[in-house]
Amino acid sequence: MLLKIAILPGDGIGPEVTDEAVRVLKSVAKAFGHDLRLSTKAVGGAALVASNDPLPDDTLQACLDSGAVLLGAVGGPAFDKYPSHLRPERGLLRLRKELGVFANLRPAICFPALEEYSPLRPEIVRGTDILIVRELLGGLYFGEPRSITGTPGQRVGIDTMRYAEPEIERVAQVAFGLAKTRRRKLLSVDKANVLDTSRLWREVVTRVGKNYPEVQLAHMYVDSAAMALVAKPTEFDVLLTENMFGDILSDQSGAIVGSLGVLGSASIGGLVGLYEPIHGSAPDIAGRGIANPLGAILSTAMLLRHSFNLEAEAASIENAVTRVLASGSRTRDLAKSGHPALNTEEMGRRLAETLEEMVMAMVKTPGTAAKT
Repeated sequence: MLLKIAILPGDGIGPEVTDEAVRVLKSVAKAFGHDLRLSTKAVGGAALVASNDPLPDDTLQACLDSGAVLLGAVGGPAFDKYPSHLRPERGLLRLRKELGVFANLRPAICFPALEEYSPLRPEIVRGTDILIVRELLGGLYFGEPRSITGTPGQRVGIDTMRYAEPEIERVAQVAFGLAKTRRRKLLSVDKANVLDTSRLWREVVTRVGKNYPEVQLAHMYVDSAAMALVAKPTEFDVLLTENMFGDILSDQSGAIVGSLGVLGSASIGGLVGLYEPIHGSAPDIAGRGIANPLGAILSTAMLLRHSFNLEAEAASIENAVTRVLASGSRTRDLAKSGHPALNTEEMGRRLAETLEEMVMAMVKTPGTAAKT
């Protein structure tokens, strides 16, 4: 199969973790006999410096011409001096909009080997397997009008939270569809006691839910959901919410399972899927070779699953991550004080080698199936 993928390394640690994700992709392609075609383009601050545009036309076209897009990270304090419409983050928001990816999937899974790294007690976090479905193209991040007006000392900032019924309906359908393949529980998170957009959100999600009688639907206010995530994370299955609430809760879920560095994401529903780790550009550690590449690598598993329907290939990556962590391999963010830590490249290489060994073992044992 031809796997045509646009690679956008971006800023900060983005290029470092993306290199290792590409290393693993190449191992998958080799092991399963796929033809991998990669096109690397600039985005975010890197593109801004090179062309005064955080999303150059050639980058966008390369993404639209590909079967999937793998992104590293964008942004950093060095770009704060630019006007808001040129900030790296605006380029990312425009990329999401141009691709039409309205549903962001953010898994938060507690790997058995990482239970002790959670700030929660092991018995609380053990078995946590949450999928957050975040609406990605509406709400405060895209609503108009938005402005800062007035004289210094008297300025007023305005952002608009806006949702239309079709926007809510389409992301709800994605969430219910995914819940059917999991434990058949969906929690919709809003702030319907205060916000009109949330009251509309709750009404539409409830209506969509009637088409999925096999899925148990519940609603919760976002503040209560934040508390419940910490108190009883294993009770969550699929969590559906709007753009800003999803942004916040998915980062909280990363802390619950031990590290943002092990979380990937998929943005789907549009012309081309967009895949990226959720840890951000981390400019304070960029260039030091200590970033955790697992989030980027697990994003490639989601890329193979959702853009190319390659379940065995996706599972092989996830199984390799589980095995490598179980063996005690750690990057610096996860290594205990005084214990050895792998650098970014070493972790990527170990993942690639482990994956190839596992696939080879499957080939030698007919009937063996990938299992996560």
